[in-house]
Amino acid sequence: AILAGLKDQSILKRYQPEAYVPFDPVHKRTEATIKETSGAVFRASKGAPQVILALTKLAGADLVKAQLTVNNLASHGYRTIGVAVAHSDDEWVFLGILPLFDPPRPDSKSTIARARAYGVKVKMVTGDNVAIARQIALELDMGANIQPATELFPGDVTKGQIPLDAAEKQNGHIVGMTGDGVNDAPALKQADVGIAVSGATEAARAAAALVLTAPGLSVIIDGIAEARRIFERMTSYVLYRIAMTIAIMVFVVLASIYYHFFPLTAIMLIALALLDDVPIMTIAFDNATVPPQPVRWELDKVLVISSVLGLLGVIQSFGLLYLGDTVHHLQHPQLQTMMFLQLVAGGHLMLFVMRTRGPFWKPPYPSSRLFFAIVATQIVAVAWMIVQDIVKLGLYRILDPAHSWKRWLFQPLRVLAADTQKAVR
Repeated sequence: AILAGLKDQSILKRYQPEAYVPFDPVHKRTEATIKETSGAVFRASKGAPQVILALTKLAGADLVKAQLTVNNLASHGYRTIGVAVAHSDDEWVFLGILPLFDPPRPDSKSTIARARAYGVKVKMVTGDNVAIARQIALELDMGANIQPATELFPGDVTKGQIPLDAAEKQNGHIVGMTGDGVNDAPALKQADVGIAVSGATEAARAAAALVLTAPGLSVIIDGIAEARRIFERMTSYVLYRIAMTIAIMVFVVLASIYYHFFPLTAIMLIALALLDDVPIMTIAFDNATVPPQPVRWELDKVLVISSVLGLLGVIQSFGLLYLGDTVHHLQHPQLQTMMFLQLVAGGHLMLFVMRTRGPFWKPPYPSSRLFFAIVATQIVAVAWMIVQDIVKLGLYRILDPAHSWKRWLFQPLRVLAADTQKAVR
């Protein structure tokens, strides 16, 4: 931008660089040796204002004025670079201060807000001037509680990011760190999830666990949201599998012992397993909710919830079996048909309960794949039982309104009872 502001670009042809010392985080300045077409040689340096001011040995009112200028620019969010020149072996002469404006990305504020909404605490660790850090924090709604590294990490200012990682991890937090420079590499290595942003140095990329190829940090929040959706789907799958295993196996064993007959035939058990697999596979494509807080595996809670839901299914099945056997005196084939359809319908309806933490009738609604998979398995199960009953008992027995309505009445009652148990999830 400075060179572009020259009215006469041909002036640059008068200067030829002969040597160059690149910037490094220790000296915090660059230096170039330049030769003019006239043969004169001089040195130029630019870098952190405090370093250039010390290099030029500026003092008195001039030093105070330069420091006030730096602080004033910093309070408005401007970074500054000091510039000095030395002719031959003379002492360095202070030329001035260059203000640089490097505003946050347009999406930074919304990204930080989304992170907070997901329970992620965002902290800024920067080597910039405290006034600059405070101004940027205000622009991003991160507050104004900015502390110098010398107060947070006495004697270890240059490695302040490392003890910050360690302190957060000791408090039981999962720490993610973003960075792009060589000096960020140790902190990226120590963090639970080190993230090298787009355009990071090779050292930062090597130390990081993740490397972003797209600019900005919003992709990190997108990743957090997707990970939590996957976690919710996995939790729903585990809850359903355990609950249905209890609901089927415990019922079959206890009913066989008490009633002295098998409530399900062997082929029905196999069909149950196959029909259960179809909708549960589509849960990977379900519209899962994104929990507002970080999630962890809580095996005890999962076992308790799934066991309670499974036992509700056992109680429901025994209630229906009691009505069919003791009240209506149905034959064993009819009882087996009734119990098979109740386990298919009741079990698959439980998927609507387990797929979300809130009431099953509220958004997000099931994906079309999950919904139609459940509908299809119900149609297949009913059609198969109708064909079986035509052969065994006659069509009128399975469609008898006096018996069939009770079987379907049990399903919404079970779903409502199970939905109330999710308050502890």
